[in-house]
Amino acid sequence: MAKTAKKSSNEKSSNVATGETHSALLKLFTDEIKDIYWAEKHLTKALPKMKKAASSSELQEAFATHLEQTKEHVGRLEQVFELLEKKPQAKKCDAMEGLVQEGESIIEDTDDGTATRDVGLILAAQKVEHYEIATYGGLTQLAKTLGRDDIADLLAETLSEEKETDELLTEIAESNVNYASAEEEA
Repeated sequence: MAKTAKKSSNEKSSNVATGETHSALLKLFTDEIKDIYWAEKHLTKALPKMKKAASSSELQEAFATHLEQTKEHVGRLEQVFELLEKKPQAKKCDAMEGLVQEGESIIEDTDDGTATRDVGLILAAQKVEHYEIATYGGLTQLAKTLGRDDIADLLAETLSEEKETDELLTEIAESNVNYASAEEEA
């Protein structure tokens, strides 16, 4: 039984080298690039709203900085399309649409100018960052599997920035926003 499983595993490994499997993986990879491209472009519209809704100047600055980074992420993805010899094309990302809607709900459901709203905005933003970290991590590995280290390097650069943003949001929450929220009246 173990030999069969091992043989099956080896067969799968050798199949990865076939053009048909490579083509299917490249198609999946390209579709996922289209998905994150839509997501990043959508974020360029959502981040200014989040910045405006935040009351902490530190959080506002973090959103402003990440907006500029997100524009760079869009540009890097356009470079990826160019390297793939494809026209930049977005495919609606249902996950990002839902995450952004969740952030909008937090704005609607919390009082303006409160630390509680800022806590909610940080939570919403970190959900977005975690989605992006998972996506860019997976895409970086797929690019390497496809032998496209040039693309993997671009995606890894964005992955690193997404992780830094997530860490910054944690620092903002832990340094004062969470504590200020705990002192507010319900």
